[in-house]
Amino acid sequence: MALDRYQFTKKVRDVYKTTRYPMFKKQLSDLYIFSRDGDRLDNLANDYYKDPRYWWVIAQANNLGKGTVTIPSGLQLRIPFPIDNLLTNLREVEENK
Repeated sequence: MALDRYQFTKKVRDVYKTTRYPMFKKQLSDLYIFSRDGDRLDNLANDYYKDPRYWWVIAQANNLGKGTVTIPSGLQLRIPFPIDNLLTNLREVEENK
C-alpha cells in the first residue's frame, strides 16, 4: 500500500473536499533533529524515508501547516520513524472506517 497524503480526501459530486491527513502518534522509534540553514521538508523526507514525496508526513507530525517545504533553522522536528510504522498506522485507520 502506498503512503498517499490524498488517501483520505473525500470526493463529492466531482468536487474534492478538505484533505484529511492521518495522525502520526509519537513512538519511541521516532527521531528528533534540529533543522539547519537550507533544510527543506522534501530533502529531509528523502534522507529519512528515501522518498521526497513523504515531506507531508514530517509537516503533519510537527504541525507545520500548509504551503511551503522550507523550514526555519533551529526548529526541533520529530521524524516519525521507521516508515513501516507509518504504513501500519494507515492500515489501522482504513480498517476502522
